[in-house]
Amino acid sequence: MQSSPTSDDALGLWYALGRLYDGAAGRGRGATMAGFAAACIVGASVLLSAPVVGTSWAGPYAAAVPVVAGLVLGGGIFGWRLAGFRRRRAALVRALRAQGLDARRPTLGGLGAYYDVQLVLLRSEYEYLNSRRGPRARRSARLLEETFGFTPEDRFETGPLNVAPDTESVLELRERWEGRLAARRGLGGPPRVGSKEDMAYRIFPREMDVPEELEMRAAYLRISCGLLRERYGKKGTSSLPEGLRRRAERDIKEYRAVGGR
Repeated sequence: MQSSPTSDDALGLWYALGRLYDGAAGRGRGATMAGFAAACIVGASVLLSAPVVGTSWAGPYAAAVPVVAGLVLGGGIFGWRLAGFRRRRAALVRALRAQGLDARRPTLGGLGAYYDVQLVLLRSEYEYLNSRRGPRARRSARLLEETFGFTPEDRFETGPLNVAPDTESVLELRERWEGRLAARRGLGGPPRVGSKEDMAYRIFPREMDVPEELEMRAAYLRISCGLLRERYGKKGTSSLPEGLRRRAERDIKEYRAVGGR
């Protein structure tokens, strides 16, 4: 079952939302670094000025001045960036709603906004989570299952991979996932997701320029090679059956090429 066609305007909005979430991921780190730099500069200034003017101007709080300066600058930058993020996100939410789309449920209308490369990565993450123990891994796997229509019974393997983007195999998987999503619409549809889930799994659609595609290919090959080592050890692929060995060697070779290793 195919998803309904996604208009160019809708695709542009989804990709803009993905870029916004990409930028938000570094918002806290940038503010923290700026605050730390401010604290260091102010602290150094206090120390250097002590022989000249002393520290009596600050009284017993001299040691706290750099900390306060760092907190004020870092907190101010974070607040300013957060306000800008919320304004841009609100504008995109309104624009998507005008297209009849739910900005918190990117797969409600199907997988038409997703490139094969991203779907292979997401399905690889799902398989990795299914191999882990603990409630957190189970919750995360369940989220990907309900959002994208994945199941453990999919004809999808990683460690090594048995599919590649832009092939008939992925088209068949898309049809399976679309069918499950369509069945879920009658039960309320996929769960609502936001920046927290996107920060963990990049769950919103991304536009595939060359750096983005290489990054995603490296990510799913990293998962595949990691699972390969877990399942078959670190002694190489010589003892594997022929077909499995060829797939494993292909994954390792491609990972070294796209990952620069």
